[in-house]
Amino acid sequence: MHEMTPPPGATAPVFYEQEEHAHGDGGTLFGFWIYLMGDSLIFAVLFACYGVLGRNYAAGPSGADLFDLRLVAVNTGLLLLSSITYGFAMLEMDKERVRTTLIWLAVTGLLGAAFLAIELYEFAHLIREGATPQRSAFLSSFFTLVGTHGLHVTFGIVWLVTLMVQVRLRGLILENKRRLMCLSMFWHFLDVVWIGVFTFVYLMGVMR
Repeated sequence: MHEMTPPPGATAPVFYEQEEHAHGDGGTLFGFWIYLMGDSLIFAVLFACYGVLGRNYAAGPSGADLFDLRLVAVNTGLLLLSSITYGFAMLEMDKERVRTTLIWLAVTGLLGAAFLAIELYEFAHLIREGATPQRSAFLSSFFTLVGTHGLHVTFGIVWLVTLMVQVRLRGLILENKRRLMCLSMFWHFLDVVWIGVFTFVYLMGVMR
């Protein structure tokens, strides 16, 4: 097999640069998968703590007394819908459409912000009712688990806005596509965790 020679005017470093981009893309995604596995362990520990402490009410209110499933269902719908809109953004990214990619990313960010607003409203309502984290082990584990997820969503929104600025300034270059793919995995991961929260904390809490 003959060795391929670069065309006139091209230099060998061009091919090395392309190879580095290919390896860098796979390495970044693999590294982010490792991060997500570590994050999964954190949430697994928080779920386990809630499973152990979730029935220790200290003569205080239980989930059946506090949770409003209609509000939580609306919040769940907002987060799941944001995952769909992010999928639309990825489809537009594959088509190299900067404007529509940014539009769908903005919709995703607004849905995520609405999710956080409802969660903060729920926390404020519980605190006004005297259901503070210090009230019982159940409430301590509840606020820790749900609050940790909320902090992850907050970080995801900040990351989303940062990427929107970068896409606006530099377009859908290889680095921005890779970052959008990493954020996509992170955002869908948060959806999966929230489904666990909705089922294990809210639904089972109301049934107890």
